[in-house]
Amino acid sequence: MYKTLLTLLLITSVLIIIAVMMQPAKTDDAASSFSGGASELFSKQKPRGFEAFMQKVTTVLGLVFFVLSLALVYISSH
Repeated sequence: MYKTLLTLLLITSVLIIIAVMMQPAKTDDAASSFSGGASELFSKQKPRGFEAFMQKVTTVLGLVFFVLSLALVYISSH
């Protein structure tokens, strides 16, 4: 059981890395501060399409990672 959960944790870790790398970048560099409020105009919009899907995938994978980590700690302590 322990090895199975550890394998699932490793797979989840790799999937989280891939999901985070696939998300579009939201950079606020020094040059954007000179452009005025144009960047703030669109910053409050909700993500749609692929960006929203990747945020949900990352959230679910994070929760799975957390639960698997707690399960491994519980199993290793008993």
